[in-house]
Amino acid sequence: MTLRRRVSILGSTGSVGTSTLDLMAETQAAGSAEYEVEALVAGSNVARLAEQALRWRPRVAVLADSRGLPDLRSRLSGSGIAVEGGEGAAVEAASRPADWVMASIVGAAGLRPTWSAIRAGAVVGLANKESLVTCGPALLNAARAAGGAVIPVDSEHSAVFQVLQEPCAARLSRLVLTASGGPFREWSAARMAQATPEQAVAHPNWSMGAKISVDSATMANKGLETIEAAYLFGVAPDRIEVLIHPQSIIHSMVEYEDGSTLAQLGPPDMRTPIACALAWPDRLPWAAPRLDLAAMGSLTFEAPDEARFPALRLAREALIAGGAAPAVFNAANEVAVAAFLDRRIGFLDIASAISETLDRTGSGSDFAAGASSDPLEAALATDAAARRLAAETVGRFARAA
Repeated sequence: MTLRRRVSILGSTGSVGTSTLDLMAETQAAGSAEYEVEALVAGSNVARLAEQALRWRPRVAVLADSRGLPDLRSRLSGSGIAVEGGEGAAVEAASRPADWVMASIVGAAGLRPTWSAIRAGAVVGLANKESLVTCGPALLNAARAAGGAVIPVDSEHSAVFQVLQEPCAARLSRLVLTASGGPFREWSAARMAQATPEQAVAHPNWSMGAKISVDSATMANKGLETIEAAYLFGVAPDRIEVLIHPQSIIHSMVEYEDGSTLAQLGPPDMRTPIACALAWPDRLPWAAPRLDLAAMGSLTFEAPDEARFPALRLAREALIAGGAAPAVFNAANEVAVAAFLDRRIGFLDIASAISETLDRTGSGSDFAAGASSDPLEAALATDAAARRLAAETVGRFARAA
């Protein structure tokens, strides 16, 4: 049976977006799927977006950074593909008729387009964790109201999604999110203080963008994923644990009340969770890398060291505090990571800046900017206010560096 999907890709030129299109090309060539592309949305990579558009012939190609629009229009001249630019165009493209939308724009910039796709009633493959962290409950409610669905694409949440199914979900005892530990798993704090952006983005197992790679190095990504898991699966914070698993073969585990623990395993390849989300509720045959446990020999595990990686603890505290605290954590993290990548602050300053920003907002629980009754606008206002505070904090760290 051939899978048929009309799809839109938000963040098509990023790591997840290109992996999605690679998977689509492979499965279409094999005859296991047929795709019609409605929209491709990218940030600023004109050359790659033009190449993708000429390959897939979407109805519209959107460049969020409109400064590159003349170049994109020139490259797609005569193709019959509509070309648009700016944030509004990205939001509109996300709402176009599609069976399935990949939401993979990194950071809070992906929030408006993701909401637009969800309100249109699409099945959304969610790789933008910041959307859930910033306003997860409201976003999930909006998906249910629109008759769509949110299918997680992060490997850890995809793993939980695949093994936490009715009718046994009510008997859950514990979720275990695995983490590779990143490139600095065995580094001392003194050594991490001297870490460069190049070292931080050199992930040992996964090929990811710079921001997500730094999040892995600080373990902020696992903190964000803890918040996501609580929202996605309705699990209390004290039932979510993180376990370091350097081989990245077990992607997460679900423990039930009868003592059974179910795990989802596979080589570290983002195309596997993408395939799961793309074909849901079916399965999509493709030439996936096969798991050879005998060749691997052993799998190892260890507890995370929150003294060396305090971002994990800060995220959990934000989740427990509730209110706007998760959104403040996310905003402060984005601002601090950008400053680190720009070499304005040190690696250890990232977590320090997050902590101070949370402290300045009363741990974030009661912090809110504006009184909009619209959950999206309220979340965006809170995000903007938290970013301003985080930028001030980062500025002080930069002056001290």
